[in-house]
Amino acid sequence: MTNPPVSHKPKHGIKRKKNLAKLKTRQKAKAIEKIEKKNDAVTFEVVFVGRSNVGKSTLLKNLTGRNVRTGKRPGVTLKPTHLYFDDFLITDMPGFGFMSGVTKEKSDDVKDNIVHYIEEHADRIMIAVQVIDGPAFVEITERWDSRDEIPIDLELHDFLEEMEIITIIAANKMDRVKDDEKDDLLNDVVGIFGYDRGEGTWKESGALVAPVSARGGDIRPLISHLKNEFHKMKRDDLFKHFK
Repeated sequence: MTNPPVSHKPKHGIKRKKNLAKLKTRQKAKAIEKIEKKNDAVTFEVVFVGRSNVGKSTLLKNLTGRNVRTGKRPGVTLKPTHLYFDDFLITDMPGFGFMSGVTKEKSDDVKDNIVHYIEEHADRIMIAVQVIDGPAFVEITERWDSRDEIPIDLELHDFLEEMEIITIIAANKMDRVKDDEKDDLLNDVVGIFGYDRGEGTWKESGALVAPVSARGGDIRPLISHLKNEFHKMKRDDLFKHFK
């Protein structure tokens, strides 16, 4: 009985896979090194924070002209998204609160990661833009109050103040509010956040409030507040990064 023929097939496939694995490892290392260099150069950061599905990513896209990951499903953004401009960094933080298809444990982890990120980079985070759903904000707050719980939005706002980070409240989706109802709504918003407006309206409260409509493209109040704060910090050079 003869022995079966010995296969002399070249092992090119295995070698090719090993080479591809090495290439991917090198590419990953270079990408990490590149990000680290960018991070080392950052001296001024603006973070965008808020509940899931309030329109942070869409607002950022309109503000900078840069493509930012967006989605209709709450919780699409689970990790910080960074936009680098030399020594200036804009960060879109993950949305907190309800996230479709995400467990409560994961949702809590996301919230904790937001806090840890801000604590870790507090020395370079000069401004936070806290985006809220203008039309729904009062109702959401009342729902939390009815359960004798402090709304996450207020916890976050207080935390940013404790960290001494200038906070702009961007009340988004204001195109859904009737013109003659906007002032009353914004009066309620600043009251919920604890600002005293005295005998005046929300404009006299001292709060940095920007009523905007990301989808409608009306973000001028936010740009105005940002530029004003940049000017106070002698960073007029940052104006060029906004549309």
